[in-house]
Amino acid sequence: MLLAAKITLALALILGIILPTVYFFMGEKKKGRYKRALAGNILFFFGCMIISTIFMFNASPALAEETTEAAAGVSAAGMAYFSAALAIGMSCIGGGIAVASAASAALGAISEDSSVLGKSLIFVGLAEGVCLYGLIIAFMILGKV
Repeated sequence: MLLAAKITLALALILGIILPTVYFFMGEKKKGRYKRALAGNILFFFGCMIISTIFMFNASPALAEETTEAAAGVSAAGMAYFSAALAIGMSCIGGGIAVASAASAALGAISEDSSVLGKSLIFVGLAEGVCLYGLIIAFMILGKV
């Protein structure tokens, strides 16, 4: 059962990447196609998150031997993996939003005055640092497992 769950999750993740990408590159680039491709990516992302959460919190005999919380069906290792993934995911989403804002403003400033290149790169680098902090936190969490 566990092998079938892993194969199903792997196929869902692969299809979640391939299908919206293929849909986006096929045909004419219009505003509606961007929205549909984004909606497909969001649908597959949250679908995979729901499936993986169901498999992660599934109480099996292997989990019962590892943890003391097995009666509740929650694995301490599973919670650690979930929290590490959440730390990385949320920090990368925040970092992506910050880089999008900082980089577009930096490009606009550089196009007007090229002497601000160094200052603008510092701000873009600080925005990227948010992602690295999430990665460090995830490694700290996984180091305790």
